[in-house]
Amino acid sequence: MIHAGDIGKPEVIHQLRAIAPTFAVRGNVDIQDWAADFPPTEAVKVGELTFWVLHEISQLDLDPAAAGFAAVVFGHSHQPSIETRESVLYINPGSAGARRFKLPITVARLSVTGREIRPEIINLCV
Repeated sequence: MIHAGDIGKPEVIHQLRAIAPTFAVRGNVDIQDWAADFPPTEAVKVGELTFWVLHEISQLDLDPAAAGFAAVVFGHSHQPSIETRESVLYINPGSAGARRFKLPITVARLSVTGREIRPEIINLCV
């Protein structure tokens, strides 16, 4: 699993890691001492591909295509989105926590086969 920040409390990651290996970056609300254990960015290997993970897309300070990343996973806005730019997938899974603003409660599922990524946003509250 990949968590793109705004973890809120460390128990969230402990619970996710009980289900599957979990990679997480800290978000702007993760300011307590425990959050220092989480990097602001992380490269995550998914099969043959590498994903770049950060919280706030406006802080992207590299060219993902030139760096060889297949996808950029980000959060911050809590607005789910899927977009491809220069052959790189940009995905914001939204937020699976308490409803924020009037946004849906969502997660993303990325199915990876070889070098192919099939992204999907899943609405948890229909």
